[in-house]
Amino acid sequence: MIEDSVLKNEWHVAARSKDLNEGAIMASKILGEDLVLWRVGGKAIAWKDLCIHRGAKLSLGKVKDGCLQCPYHGWEYNSAGACVRIPAQPPNRAIPGKAKTFAYAVCEKYGAIWVCLGDPVTPEPSLPVFDGHTFKIFVSGHPLKAKATRVIENYLDFAHQPFVHEGYLGDPEKPEVEDYEVQKTEQGLEAYGLKIWQPNPDGSGVPNYSTYDYFCFRPLQASFTKQRVRSVLTATPVDEENTTGYLFGMSEFREEMDEAEAEKWSALIIGQDAGVVESQRPELLPLDLQEELHLACDKLAIAYRRWLKELGVTYGVA
Repeated sequence: MIEDSVLKNEWHVAARSKDLNEGAIMASKILGEDLVLWRVGGKAIAWKDLCIHRGAKLSLGKVKDGCLQCPYHGWEYNSAGACVRIPAQPPNRAIPGKAKTFAYAVCEKYGAIWVCLGDPVTPEPSLPVFDGHTFKIFVSGHPLKAKATRVIENYLDFAHQPFVHEGYLGDPEKPEVEDYEVQKTEQGLEAYGLKIWQPNPDGSGVPNYSTYDYFCFRPLQASFTKQRVRSVLTATPVDEENTTGYLFGMSEFREEMDEAEAEKWSALIIGQDAGVVESQRPELLPLDLQEELHLACDKLAIAYRRWLKELGVTYGVA
């Protein structure tokens, strides 16, 4: 496991809920730690992807009679993580007390399976921008070969929209960013009233200025609201080289938004970002503000770097 005393105790998305069906098994990885996810009785379970016997990956096994069966010697573990059957051993022989899995805290919320590798800093994950709103939340996952810190800073970067997302979220002929302020609160970072010209900011098809409010309340999670759109990006640090960006979105343009359409849009935008973010050097996000050149439009990114340093985050930074 990658050692980071802050991120170890954070909630990270391991998978979308809809991708783990009843009786299904899947592998995941967070901070370099291999996980096995499986679902039984409607409940999602997350363990270290390791059989205590000979170290085989449990994610290669199968669900049998409500238990997860190891692919190597057929050991069966119940939903509590205890081994309840060892086929090679006579039935009347006691199963060793050490024959159990290493379980992690799991919470299913917002259409995602969240896992904490340590002691959860909060009882459950929270995405405040969705609180009090009943429209459907769409979730999509996107692999990126970049540090999670770089991925989040890109999401908070307002000035790239006219160029990276030309024709979708910005216009290079109108790239100006008006001055704004960043507030540091007990929850994290907040920035209100950031305006930018967009081709279709409110779903009417008419170009106009769009106003964003940004929030960053967890080290690897950021969100914004604009008009009738609410968005959250949480970056799961897979290992030293890879991140999965999970984009949560809610649109109030219409009551029922097509899921395939929402996923296609998310893939388009994240795909545009990926080419740039994956090219950034250094790969580690510099917390020393003298390492890169900053402008007034970068206030939110500057505040994010300072906040990470204050929190004591060591992963993905330099």
